[in-house]
Amino acid sequence: MKRSAVLSAILALAAPLAMAQTSTWTPDKAHSEVDFAILHMGLSKVRGHFSNVDGAVTLNKTDITKSSVKVTIDVTTVDTGNSARDNHLKTDAFFNVSQFPTATFVSTSVAKTATGLTVAGNLTLHGVTKPVVLQVEGPTGPVQGMDHKPHAGFSASTTLSRTAFGIGSSFPSAVVGDDVTLTIDLDVVEQ
Repeated sequence: MKRSAVLSAILALAAPLAMAQTSTWTPDKAHSEVDFAILHMGLSKVRGHFSNVDGAVTLNKTDITKSSVKVTIDVTTVDTGNSARDNHLKTDAFFNVSQFPTATFVSTSVAKTATGLTVAGNLTLHGVTKPVVLQVEGPTGPVQGMDHKPHAGFSASTTLSRTAFGIGSSFPSAVVGDDVTLTIDLDVVEQ
């Protein structure tokens, strides 16, 4: 009886410590975006971005490999600096934003590397889910933001095949390159 009371007391004291190991961080939308670059006509790269990024990073402060990420990207915010091209990208010839307005990335593992982190996960884009590996720099910070909350930064990159996700399938790679370089820059705020 005494033994179970002592064990219960230890568990009760340990629970807040276990909870303190993880924290939830959400993107600061004014300072987070997803950028992309793709080769056009085999001549030059077209660059653009998606500006509305949401989600959460669950950060394990004692073991970052036990952290997780879920990010949602508002594909309707595609911006290449050319409104006619942006409108074409939103049609069913490319992103089909009326049917697939968002893309999501959900991590499945986090590993340390010599230069940062490798985050593996599943990217769902244009109704297709594929495994993706992100090379991540960060976290940087935390620093106190103007909102008086801790902010941290992450920059992740990967290359993916647009046709593997069924995007612009009617356009040959000689016209629109197949490889798309993605860079995800997140300024996240501790909640």
